[in-house]
Amino acid sequence: MNLADTGSAPSVGTQLFGSGLIGLREGLEAGIVVMILVAFLVKSDRRDALKWVWLGVGAAVAMVLIIFAAIHYGTSTLTGLTAEAIAGVTSLAAVVIVTFMVLWMKKAAASISGELRQSMTRALEVGAGAVVLLSFLAVGREGVETALLMVGYAENTSGSNWPLIGLIIGVVGAVALTVLLYQGTVRINFQKFFTYTGAFLVFVAAGMFAYAIRALQTVNWIPGLSNIAFDITDHYDQTSWYGTVLAGIFNFRPDPTVLQVTGWAAYLVIVMTAFLWPTRRENPATPPAPTPTSATV
Repeated sequence: MNLADTGSAPSVGTQLFGSGLIGLREGLEAGIVVMILVAFLVKSDRRDALKWVWLGVGAAVAMVLIIFAAIHYGTSTLTGLTAEAIAGVTSLAAVVIVTFMVLWMKKAAASISGELRQSMTRALEVGAGAVVLLSFLAVGREGVETALLMVGYAENTSGSNWPLIGLIIGVVGAVALTVLLYQGTVRINFQKFFTYTGAFLVFVAAGMFAYAIRALQTVNWIPGLSNIAFDITDHYDQTSWYGTVLAGIFNFRPDPTVLQVTGWAAYLVIVMTAFLWPTRRENPATPPAPTPTSATV
């Protein structure tokens, strides 16, 4: 299926780069969460509970692979208006979740470590099942975001395996980076890393939003398919390196509709402004949450 009808599929390099960067960013987010949980258990002398953390993480990874496979291979085997309708709705769902997660991560980044440690303290009191569930949910929410982000690639690559390979490479890189961070071998400026990659994801989501609009226009759920904003098809080589990059990562097409351009610009302005808006600092008078003094990461 290729509802965007933008010509040939993105190049292998484009598919690997786009999905690999997403895998690295989202994998590192999940890795940091696991690192916090593991560090807490180790420093609290509760290594016996580590197996339950890994069980929860493994279950979350399996869930993500299933969701990704269902989206990637399921939609690519469908044809016609039904496939385009499903692609449009799925892309809109992905945009909503990705937007929420990007904005939430920016706000929660400063306090997520303390919140996770408090949650793990309560989970240890409840039992192994609670530890597994906490690990599953903490990693799974990042995984679902990752899987939905891959929707854009599923629609543009006609069932190609390269996005999955790129995603795996990115996740493996994130795992290696997380281990080095845990060991103290490398240090990263997380604020800059998540700001730059978060801005990148906002652009990706804006392209997915425009893509969803086109899909829903194609099935006549919303009007304006014939109302073209501009058409540079004669001067734009979709098979060139820049054509495949823009189409593969940002879902750009040379003949968008007016509603696509309007939706893309509105989403980008609103969400990017919210993302880059300075975060209010916590009131220093607020008493700190009770956490074990030895459980710092």
